[in-house]
Parts: sequence; structure tokens; C-alpha cells
Amino acid sequence: MPEEKPQEEAAQEQDAGTPAKPGKKKMLVRLGVIALAVVVLAGGGFFAYQKFFAKGAKGDKAKSKQAGEKSALAPMDPFILNLSDPGRFLKLSMQLEVDDQADVPMIEGNKPQIKDAVITLISSKSVDDLSTAEGKMQLKDDLVLRVNQVVGKPVVKNIYFTEFIMQ
Repeated sequence: MPEEKPQEEAAQEQDAGTPAKPGKKKMLVRLGVIALAVVVLAGGGFFAYQKFFAKGAKGDKAKSKQAGEKSALAPMDPFILNLSDPGRFLKLSMQLEVDDQADVPMIEGNKPQIKDAVITLISSKSVDDLSTAEGKMQLKDDLVLRVNQVVGKPVVKNIYFTEFIMQ
């Protein structure tokens, strides 16, 4: 046991007394420089984003709010339709989003033609076509195209399903 203490003390003295190897110092300096560069670049990137791009995003939000204020919803009467599958039907209520409040009378004036387009399109669909989220999104896109064709100009920009029941 007494021999172990002098060996441990000698090892500690040797480690404490010897300077770090030159390769280790260079590596630590390089890591420090790299870390400093990363911090400076991240700070510069954040500053540039705040200075140049954050204002544009705020302006875009303001523009979209103004556009949202102009848009209006035109409700449609509920539909109860037979699907292409025998014995299956769909109850659908929806609202049409138009670009401007002034376009709502155009929708109202063409309601019989819009209803016909909706009935023709949906009655050709099957339960499999409409049961997935992708199928519903495709139906919305098809309905927007058909309604805009009936009206004669692209006034409808979106359709919202307020009731969608398949049986």
C-alpha cells in the first residue's frame, strides 16, 4: 500500500506539471474559432431576417386580412343526393366563398344552374371517392370549377362543407 501512494502522487505531479500537447491546443483553438464563427453567423442571420423579411411578412398578413374582409359567404340549400353506389346517399350543406360581397347576387341569380352542376357531379361519385380527405378536397376543387363555369367568371374561391353525411 505505501508504494501505491507515491506512484499516484508521481502520476498526478507528472500530469499537472506537463503542459498540454501542442496538437490539443491547436484543436481547442480551432474549435473555439468555429464556435465563435457559428454564433456570429447565427446572430447576423437573425438580424437580417428581422430587418428585411419580418416587415414583409407583417405586410402580407395585413394584405390577407384586407382580402379576407372583402370576401363573403353565399350559403346553399342542403342537398340530399343519391351516390353512384346503389342504396347510398349523401346529405351535404355548403357555403361558397366569393371574392367580393358584390358577387353574392351573381351566385343567387344562378342558383338553379349551380344546383344542377352540384347534383350532376356528386351523383356520379361513389362512397369510396368521397370517404377520404383527398376525395373531399378533390370534390371541393371540382365544385369550384363547375360553379365558376356556371357563373361565367371566377368569383368562387373556396367551398366550405358545413354538413357532410354519407349513408
